[in-house]
Amino acid sequence: MTENIQITTADRVTTLTIARPEKRNAITQAMYGAMADALEHYANSDDARAFVITGADEYFTSGNDIRDFSMGHQGDETPAVLRFLTAISHCPKPVIAAVNGPAIGVGVTMLLHCDLVMAATTATFSTPFVQLGLVPEAGSSMLLPAAVGMAVANDMLLAGRVLDATEAQNFGLVSRVFPGTELLSEVNATAIKVAASAPNSMKQTKGLIRQGRDQMLEQMHKESVLFAAQLKSSEFAEVVQAKMLKRVPVFD
Repeated sequence: MTENIQITTADRVTTLTIARPEKRNAITQAMYGAMADALEHYANSDDARAFVITGADEYFTSGNDIRDFSMGHQGDETPAVLRFLTAISHCPKPVIAAVNGPAIGVGVTMLLHCDLVMAATTATFSTPFVQLGLVPEAGSSMLLPAAVGMAVANDMLLAGRVLDATEAQNFGLVSRVFPGTELLSEVNATAIKVAASAPNSMKQTKGLIRQGRDQMLEQMHKESVLFAAQLKSSEFAEVVQAKMLKRVPVFD
């Protein structure tokens, strides 16, 4: 468990809040582990019949804590980030994302595994993997084109296009948009409604919607291997060095 993930349960809705505002809610392996633990625990408990994932203060999340992530994981255990993403993807109960501000990197790719995505009008969505010398993650090289279309996905993944909340809704990444002051109350109302639905019917319907995702899990594994390799590459090192020196990275 980590203090940077706040977990509350009320009205059979478990809310996971990414709470590391001093780092723009960047996510460490320990934070992924805490969220995976909560999802796995409550997935098998009648105390919760729906989940909400949101961020504290002004950010949803700025993505992976790259310094923490580049340290890797210990032993042969499944990396915590993969545990977390698998827990969302395999969760038999609805998972709702409340995107309260900028969502960067995994802040976008995790949304592709959620069942409902609602956003504040101030939310933005970006996947700057190439600009960081990295590659897409979380099955996003397959799921993002399916969600928003190939043209927009290419614009985001290759050219670093940033979507605002209205664009994200128009392209199908987000289902509903609300003023920031109304987002959590609207999401909670939806989550409570979902949690009060017939649980077996909900589970079976979610399973039907998500069947045929085996290829996506294989894609996630391929991405994670390439992502880990890029973290050790000269390209990523150049991006880090350029950021430290406040210059544009140069790739020969």
